[in-house]
Parts: sequence; C-alpha cells; structure tokens
Amino acid sequence: MPTSSINEESLLLLHVEDLCNGPVITCDPDLSVVEMAGIMREKDISGIVVTQNDKPVGIVSVRDFRNIVADHPQKIADLKVGDIMSRGLITTRRRDYAFEALFLMAKHNIHRLVITNDDGSLFGVITDTDLLQLQTCTPLYISQEIESARSVEQLSRISSRMLDIVNCATRAGAGTRSLVELISHFNDAFTTRIIAIMAHEEGITLPDGAAYLALGSEGRGEQTLRTDQDSAIVYADDLPPEQFPAIVRFSERLVEALEAVGVPRCPGNTMASNPEWRHSVSEWKRLLDQWITIPKPDHMVNFGMFQDLRTLHGSAQLEKELCDHIANSIRRNALFLPYMARHIVRFKPPMGLFGRIQSERRGEHRGKVDLKKAGIFAITEGASLLGLEAGILTGTTWDKLEAMQEKGVLSAGDAAVISDAFTFLVQLRLQRQLRALKAGLKPSNHIDPLAMSDREKDLFREALKGVATLQKIIRDRYKVDFISR
Repeated sequence: MPTSSINEESLLLLHVEDLCNGPVITCDPDLSVVEMAGIMREKDISGIVVTQNDKPVGIVSVRDFRNIVADHPQKIADLKVGDIMSRGLITTRRRDYAFEALFLMAKHNIHRLVITNDDGSLFGVITDTDLLQLQTCTPLYISQEIESARSVEQLSRISSRMLDIVNCATRAGAGTRSLVELISHFNDAFTTRIIAIMAHEEGITLPDGAAYLALGSEGRGEQTLRTDQDSAIVYADDLPPEQFPAIVRFSERLVEALEAVGVPRCPGNTMASNPEWRHSVSEWKRLLDQWITIPKPDHMVNFGMFQDLRTLHGSAQLEKELCDHIANSIRRNALFLPYMARHIVRFKPPMGLFGRIQSERRGEHRGKVDLKKAGIFAITEGASLLGLEAGILTGTTWDKLEAMQEKGVLSAGDAAVISDAFTFLVQLRLQRQLRALKAGLKPSNHIDPLAMSDREKDLFREALKGVATLQKIIRDRYKVDFISR
C-alpha cells in the first residue's frame, strides 16, 4: 500500500495549531499563589500560563509550586504568581511545524510549549503528550498495534481510534486516494488479524482448499469509513464434506467478529455467513454463467458485487480460476456488456437545466442528494464494465481508469475528467462521514446541496459532468439506445 504521504514524517509536518486541544487556562501575575493553586486543582491541570494583556509572560508548573512550598513554606500566603512563575518563556508560533516544537522541547528539556499568534498573543499550549499521541497516529504504529492484538476486544479498541487516525492523516495533507487506500489497508489488517486470533484462541480455521473473498468496494480496495461487509467463500470441488461445518463456523464467527470491531453487516446479507454466498468453484462458475447469460436486474446486481473479488485468506488459486472463468464467460456472451451498460446509464447525474442540482423530492432524504447514486456507482461500475471488456478485472477504480487509458480504451482527457470526478465525489462522501462520526451520528451517503459552499457546488457540478462523460462513452460504445426494453 502506498503510504508515503501518510507516515510519521508527514504527520510531524502538521502545524502546531492543529495539535492544541481545548482552551488554555491562564491567570494574572498579580493573583495570589493560593488562588492559583485553587484554579489548578479545579481544572485538574499540571501547569498554568500567566498572561498580561492577552500575551504570555510566564508559566507555573506543579514542579515550580512544589519547589516554592519546600523552600518557603511560611511565605506561601504572601506570594503572588509573578513571584514564582518561570520567565523567559520558550514559545513557538501557531503555524510552525510539529517537528520544530518537538526540537524546542527536547533542546530545553521542557514538557509544554506555549503557542502564540503572530502578534504575540496567546493561542494555546502543546505538551509532550500531544506529540506522543501524534506519533501513535502513524500507519506503521497502528499496523504494529493490530498485529500484536491478542483478542477481538483489543482490535475493537484500536478500531475506535480510526476516526482520529484518518483525521490526523487528513491534516497531514493525505489525498483522497491515499486516505481510501489507508482505510482499506487497515480493514484488511483487522480482518487478517481476526482470522489469526480465531485460529489461535478459538481453534476456528478455514480448511485448506478454501478461500475467504472480499467483494465490492473492499474487493477493489477503495473503502471509506464504516463500509458494510461484502464477502464470500469459495472452496475446491474435491473438499471433503466433513470439512463443510468448519467453513460454516469460520464464516459465521468472522462476520460476527468484524461487526464487533466496527465493520457493519451488509443490509443485503451479501456475506460469507449467508449460505448463498458460500459455494464450490464449480457452483460459483455455474452461478456466474447464469448471471451473465440471463442479465436480469438481480443477476446484474449480484455479478456487479462479485466481479471485484479478492482473496483475503486462503487459496489465491481459487480466485484466479474464478477470474479466468469470468473473462471467458464474458467473451462468450457478447450481449451481457450492453445490458450491464444499460443498467449503469439508468443512474443519471442529478443535474438539470442551467446546472441546477436536483435533490430527492420525497422520503426521509427529501432535499438531499445520494452521492452513491449521483455518480460513485456509475463510475465504479462503468470502469469495471469497460475493464471487463479490456481484460482488467482487478484494482481500484483509479487503477482501472489508468489501465484503460494505457490500453487506449479511454483518451487521456476523458480518463482525467472521470478520475477527477470520482476523486471529488469520494472526497465529499468521506468528509461527510468524518463529520457525522465526530458528531456521534450514523454516516450517510446523502448530502444537502444547501449546506454546500459555492465552491463545493461548482466542483460538484464539474464532477457530475465527469459522470455524464463516462455514461456517454458507455452509451455510445454499447449502443444502449438500440437495446430492446
């Protein structure tokens, strides 16, 4: 996974203002030391900044107070804060980098650093604990935590920090594609670690000759936060029947454990725990042929979910055998691609005359736009459709668009427009998910156009034009208008 843009070094390039937490507790130098101690006890803090005219002039720590009590116990009641505060403050400005703050704290052997605005007024305080927490947000650190977890409960606690990790990476300047790949990487890591824990702690394993497959967005490796589980099981035709109960136990326990660490179950039950998504290689081939030769709506939905299969555990050879079968079956059934194309172009971008964004007119999401239906679905499925014809069955949507440009299926201009549209729509979706989770709400694919800035609306319209570009290519390429209804 390319994480060069989301590592410890890039996180240390955050501005210190991004690391300040909460309001700063301050006091006046003329305040009595006893009153100051009362404030520190009430606020449960180990240090207090001393200000005059909104500018920091000193700081008092618990250590300073301890030394005064030890050296002058009889004079405590008469002392003012100004008498005991540490002067000659070490400060840094709010737009300085975290690594500069780290250097200053190490150089002067201090545990907190005062942050100022450009005019010298107080902005905040950063502590060595803040910097330590920053370092624990790096992908390498989290990966090591996941790898060393010994229970599903431990993984659940790590998973609960994913929002902070993604926010940290966002502030570090990670792009949308990197963030999506980061989230997918961690979801894979959680899954494989759960499988290891199941084997070691519970004795539950997947028999040799079987594979656990990720499907849909997880199969493509482009998940956003709290994406539902989509999975399946495939096993060799000659797997002994006495191994079937072990497959059932493995599937049901894994789905349950993933839910426990924060990965929701699929509302449509497209999961390995569902017997309809556990089959032998031959049975999967039969189902795939049925879906491809009889392209009715539910078959196309099932195929659309299954086509992005990826082995997360078990025999990768089974995945290759299924992918080869899909490619061969598509070549034998030329009408399938046009029918899939017709299914995709039905999801028209919600933009009317004069660039007006069209929202839903009724229901609980009245006045909002479903980002998935507005364009994410059309681009992911459209890229997969063109990829099927070109023999490109794996990778993210971005990967497929790039590969199709290289093969000449898409022009460089069209590929760039579609890729930019996809990136913006996913970015918009991810931003809204982050906001909802931060507010304690359930993430949604819906967005209120009235809550968007003018700049966002303009970019949204451009993205919808990119969706329309891909749909026109698909409509023309597969002669969708000539398919009988």
